[in-house]
Amino acid sequence: MSNATSLNAQTIRPEEAAHFGKLAADWWDPKGQSAMLHRLNPVRLAFIRAAIDTHFGADPRALRPLAGKRALDVGCGAGLLAEPLCRMGADVTAVDAAAENIAAARAHAEGAGLAIDYRHGELADLGLAGFDLVTSMEVIEHVADKPAFVAALAATLSQGGLMVLSTPNRTPASRLLMIEAAERLGMVPRGTHHWDDFITPLELHDLLDAAGLKMGNPQGIAWNPAKGLHLSDDLALNYIVTVTPA
Repeated sequence: MSNATSLNAQTIRPEEAAHFGKLAADWWDPKGQSAMLHRLNPVRLAFIRAAIDTHFGADPRALRPLAGKRALDVGCGAGLLAEPLCRMGADVTAVDAAAENIAAARAHAEGAGLAIDYRHGELADLGLAGFDLVTSMEVIEHVADKPAFVAALAATLSQGGLMVLSTPNRTPASRLLMIEAAERLGMVPRGTHHWDDFITPLELHDLLDAAGLKMGNPQGIAWNPAKGLHLSDDLALNYIVTVTPA
């Protein structure tokens, strides 16, 4: 599929946008329906910060390693990742398919005194480009057209930029823990995940390669009763990865 064709394709599933839009009101409640995201966010941020320091040669002790850089968070929800990126000094733009999420994100950022450019809509239609850092956490498994979505992501990244993606792996373990257990126990809202849409690291590699992007070595996000969610060599449940222009 050519980039031109991909970028004209619609990636948003209306039913997915509606599902997450219903969660907007308590997205920022660490004990609400998005509680699992609040537990996951520090793990993702640790990986992202290390990737920023390595890619841009930032001082690991610096509070604002993204000062002077532009960051884009795609599938931002109500801003759980966009706000830390802003606090790291980035000029942040964040996009989501659900208008309710964008409204909640704007209100929360305003209350926190953070200037974040929130946008609602289809990524490829927004004309965004030239970002030093592009993030998209737990989003690709929800889109209708994965090649089109990856092509749209690629179009936003600057030539020397860094992308970070995370997504569940399609394994028996992810079916058992993320759908059978997490949704039935109320840790994740029912209907959040569809196992058939999960993507393996090899499949993601091939999608990125077709869009002119190079995938780094994935790192797992695993769970156990002692550590909770943590970075791991175990990719069976969920994984996070750096991506750069090929």
